Order: sequence, then C-alpha cells, then structure tokens
Amino acid sequence: MHENFYHNVKVYYEDTDAGGVVYYANYLKYLERARTEALLTIGLSNLQIKDKFGALIIVKSCNIEYKKSAYLEDKLTIRSFIKSVTKTSFFMNQIITKGNDIIAESQIHLVFVNNKGKPVKVPQIIFDNFKPYFCDTIKINN
Repeated sequence: MHENFYHNVKVYYEDTDAGGVVYYANYLKYLERARTEALLTIGLSNLQIKDKFGALIIVKSCNIEYKKSAYLEDKLTIRSFIKSVTKTSFFMNQIITKGNDIIAESQIHLVFVNNKGKPVKVPQIIFDNFKPYFCDTIKINN
C-alpha cells in the first residue's frame, strides 16, 4: 500500500509579514522540514547520508503553486510522496493544507550529489526504505 508522509507545522509570527500572512518563501522551509522528517522515518538524516554515503541531497528544481494564504497561528499539514525515481534523483510532490483547504502544491526534483556536486547513484537503502512513499496520487485526508 502506498502512503503519504504527513508533517504538521504551526505558523509563527516570524513566518509572516506585517499583515499576519505567511511570507511566500517560508513555504519552502516548511517543505524542506517535511522532507527532512520523512528521511528520519526511514532511519536516516541528511548528516548520516553525507557521512555514510558521501552524498548530499540537493534541490535541482522546485515548482510551487500558491492556492490560498496561510496566517499567523494556522496549523498546516504537509503531505508528501515520491512520484518517480531515476538512478541519481527522485521527484517528490508535496501539498500544504489547512484542514481540507489546499494552501500550496509543489513538485521538487531532488538529486544526490557527491562533495564535488556531481550526481551519484541514490543509495539502495534509501530507495528500498522510501518505497512506501512511492505513489501517483496524494491523499488529502488522513
């Protein structure tokens, strides 16, 4: 069964502009936090990937569409899944919601690179352990 990874965040004052609306670039931080937490669910961290495999995960491209605004003290959920994988990268879709409202949708292309910035093969353990998050659709409700 394919699953989505869920990560919750609360909007703090530091995340907003003077009007209490989340500043657009902060959504990228929420997405990054969700990806980092997803790694932890498979028993790895970015530092462990660097130390064990000599690799870093970098964002090659990010496409984000903002649907609605989020506001100070909102509780948001980031739902993530892996859409496809290549030898050196994977594509992750992430949706930020508040309740049943979609706040933003994103598609992130993540690449594994060595310390010189050259693409390297995705470690098999990551591929194997992320399999539950491989799917073609994202569930809006838990």
